[in-house]
Amino acid sequence: MTTTTAEMSAEILPRADASSTAAQTKPRSRAMILLPVLALGAGAAIGGWVLATRGHETTDDAYVEGHVANVSPRVSGQVVKVLVKDNQHVNPGDVLVELDDRDLRARDAASKADLAAARAQLRAAQTQLDVTRSDVDSNLQVARGGMAQAAAVGGTTRAAILQAQADISAATAQRGLAASELERSKRLFGEGALSQSQLDTRQSELERADASLAQTRARLASAESNLDNSAGTLQNARGRLIAAESGPQRLDAAAAQVELAQARVDQAQAAYDQAELNLSYTKIRSEVSGVVSRRSVELGQNVSPDRPLMALVALDDTWVVANFKEDQIAHLRPGARADVTVDAFDGEKLTGHVDSLSGGTGSRFSLLPPDNASGNFTKVVQRVPVLIRLDPHPGFELRPGLSAVASVSTK
Repeated sequence: MTTTTAEMSAEILPRADASSTAAQTKPRSRAMILLPVLALGAGAAIGGWVLATRGHETTDDAYVEGHVANVSPRVSGQVVKVLVKDNQHVNPGDVLVELDDRDLRARDAASKADLAAARAQLRAAQTQLDVTRSDVDSNLQVARGGMAQAAAVGGTTRAAILQAQADISAATAQRGLAASELERSKRLFGEGALSQSQLDTRQSELERADASLAQTRARLASAESNLDNSAGTLQNARGRLIAAESGPQRLDAAAAQVELAQARVDQAQAAYDQAELNLSYTKIRSEVSGVVSRRSVELGQNVSPDRPLMALVALDDTWVVANFKEDQIAHLRPGARADVTVDAFDGEKLTGHVDSLSGGTGSRFSLLPPDNASGNFTKVVQRVPVLIRLDPHPGFELRPGLSAVASVSTK
């Protein structure tokens, strides 16, 4: 049976349409199967992530922090030795750098000599004070004794004058009696009733009375002269007493000299101590245990206290600072458990706890804090630094600056 071209075309077209329809139906059926599976997997992943992060706040804006001590010299000088190199571990007390100490040794010797001279002056002033104290005491006692002696001499002299005046009165009366007896003896001798010898006796008695009267008058004159001398002696003793009574002022002056000498000793001692300290500062020592970093000192370099020579990084005391967004800190509390992953250790998880939260946001303490009132305002989510202390982690040496991811439990 013969078939025309039109019939053949009519038979081929339905077959082609059927095959293309079958080809289109197969991908659709696969898509219908894969899409629900993918949606289910995505939902499961989202649900798992929600369950895993529920009760936790996480941030990847975290880094390791630690103590970095900048080492600077205490005195200026030239470097003669550099005893450490970069990345070397040092212990407290290790000598890092030595400076030329010849100038400071000379100043130390000069200050030591000044101290010795000041101490010698202090000893001399103390000796002078002791001598002055002894002189004042002895002079005062001597002056008082001289005053008492002069007063006693004056009293004795007045008594002697009174005695001499009494003796003159007695001698005058005795002479009068002797003169009367002589006149009577002369009348009796003229009458022949008295012998020549008796008359001579009366004459000698009158002469003795005259001599006794002259002697008592001489004693009176001597006593009166002694009274004048004792008055001068009393005045001298009174002057010496006044001079001796000024001894406390001399003591005060000597004590002031001792205080001045003591102040000079203290001043010289302070200068000597400072010179000793400056000499010890020529050996720059490590105050902490750490690793030498950022060393900039070289042999022969002139250094001064205003320029640091190196930095010491303490690796035995590090912590993590995590900058959480302001909408994450509502339930963060000191003591909350924290899990930290440091990038340098291939995702190894370290544990710790929240130590404290900063008193302000990071932007508030920046060099140029933002001033929202100065122009157009664009709200930016702020971050608050949170300090996380890590539990002991043997085998992990954290270095300041390492990146980390922190997750804090808020349950």
